Amino acid sequence: MNAIAIAESRMLLRNRLVSGCAILLPLAFGLLLYASRDTHKPGGAIAGVQTVLMIAMGTYVTATTTLAARRQTLFLKRMRGAAVSDKEIITGLLLPVVAVNIVQIGVVFAILAATDAPADPLLLAVAVILAEAMFTGLALATAGFTNSPEHAQYTTAPVFLVTLAAAVWFQVTSLGGPIAVKRALPGGAVAELVSTAWNGGGLGAVPVLLAASLGWAIAGVLAARACFRWEPRR
Repeated sequence: MNAIAIAESRMLLRNRLVSGCAILLPLAFGLLLYASRDTHKPGGAIAGVQTVLMIAMGTYVTATTTLAARRQTLFLKRMRGAAVSDKEIITGLLLPVVAVNIVQIGVVFAILAATDAPADPLLLAVAVILAEAMFTGLALATAGFTNSPEHAQYTTAPVFLVTLAAAVWFQVTSLGGPIAVKRALPGGAVAELVSTAWNGGGLGAVPVLLAASLGWAIAGVLAARACFRWEPRR
């Protein structure tokens, strides 16, 4: 697994297109959101959107593209013939993507915390981990429907847009809407959980938010088990 992760890290850095999408774009959009934030609102108002946007771009889209590329070149098929388990193959391929994304989020959060520190760092870390698990599972599932790396920009669009819309919907209070629906959508509960962890207060809603976020993480894993393919799509 370690050898796969190291090799994947090198390939990630060598491919300018993939490295740009995985490293530069999520970080750039995260910083753009920070620069355009309303300074009169608590930091959690923007941290939730930053988290969903950066993980959706950095983990979900990149992981889907990576898995589709490795399957298209028969890399996945060849690795299954080696003395490596399926879990080790997937972990080795996705670990660099997730690790880079967590570092990106850490950088953006550190900048935001310089003026408005999070009230509950532990809960914030739990929220990020749940979001990473959800988007990783969804990436595996989406890769099952993705014919090629180029096709990934279309297959990832629905989930990307829905999760981002849910995060923005929660933060923009003027839009209104039933709170239960916001929390039930993928990305909505995670965004609210990050906001709650950052701003403090509202702890009564934390169990519901954790359950909703964990539910989507489990749903992502189940979808991955049902939809992921090792052989190239015909």
